[in-house]
This record gives sequence, structure tokens and C-alpha cells, in this order.
Amino acid sequence: MSKNKLTTLKKVGSILFGIDTSGSDVLQDTEGLEKIVLVGNPNVGKSVIFNKLTGAYVTVSNYPGTTVEVSRGKGKIGNKQYEIIDTPGMYSLLCITEEEKVTRDLLLRESPKAVIHVIDAKNIQRMLPLTIQLLEADLPVILVLNIMDEAEKLGLKIDIDKLEQELNMPVISTIAALNKGVDLLKERVDKFVSVA
Repeated sequence: MSKNKLTTLKKVGSILFGIDTSGSDVLQDTEGLEKIVLVGNPNVGKSVIFNKLTGAYVTVSNYPGTTVEVSRGKGKIGNKQYEIIDTPGMYSLLCITEEEKVTRDLLLRESPKAVIHVIDAKNIQRMLPLTIQLLEADLPVILVLNIMDEAEKLGLKIDIDKLEQELNMPVISTIAALNKGVDLLKERVDKFVSVA
């Protein structure tokens, strides 16, 4: 099937089924760009942050040899363009699901310049073990505590500076859905990759 027919079928399908695929079939030339990978449990706001870093135009494709989708886009951080990759949700580097295996393989094979671990701040205790695993794998990790507004509503108080000192890595709080903290995240990523 030609690419034009496939594109037309995707558009018709999106209209019939009410699925927004805007921009998902736009191919971007990201070859040669350094990579920044987003990882984390499902439903922590990774995709929201991915969209903030890349804009609307992304490429969604199956990871080679699998049926697992990985989203890739181009984003400018500081004065430099990067390939931004949104991975399937994972709970551990000790993989059980195919999605987790894809994310682990991607982290180990594609040598990202930075790994942004996004966690749901209100579940910080349950999600920090993956942060530790990523650090132990010697990956360049930045921790993002997302959905901070809900954590604060629950009465959770997280000392970001102390957590950053204890983990010896950048820690940023965000409410990505409201675009809060995203500019700071970009600044910290820019500084992090420039010294990495």
C-alpha cells in the first residue's frame, strides 16, 4: 500500500472513530540528533511533557520487531535540537511486559543524553525505586515530580532541594497539564546535558 493511501486511511479512520491522530504521521528528520528519553509508570503525565517539549508534530511507530508504539519528536531545548522519545510505561528495569522490555532496550541501545523520569508526586514512595534502578544502570537521570498540585491537596510536602541533594541528581516539580514548571524543566535539561 502506498504511503499516500495509508495516510488517507488513517485520516478517515480518525474521523470515523473520533481518534485524534493530528500530526502522528508526520515524519521528522531526527537522525543524528542527541536523544532525550521520557520514562515512567503509566498515567504520570509523560505524554503531556512530551507534547510540551516537541509541539504537535510527532512520529508514532512500532519499536523494531514489536507491536509496541514509541513516540518520537524533535524539540528545541536551549539553543539545540534534540530527538525527544516518549516510551511505553514501565514499573521496573526488571521487565515483565513487552512494553517494559522495549523501554529498557531503548534506554540501553540508544544512548540518551538525558533520561527524564516522570513520576506522580502523590505516589512518590511507590515510584522512586525505578529512579534508583535507573541511577544504578548509570543512566543520566533527571527526576520530574509531576502532578504536584494533587500531591499538595493531599497534604504532601516534598522538599525538592533535599531530595535533589540526597539523590545527587536534578529534581524538578511540575504541573505539566497546566504548563507549570515546564520552562524550568527545559532550563535544567539544558544545563544537565551541557555538562554531561
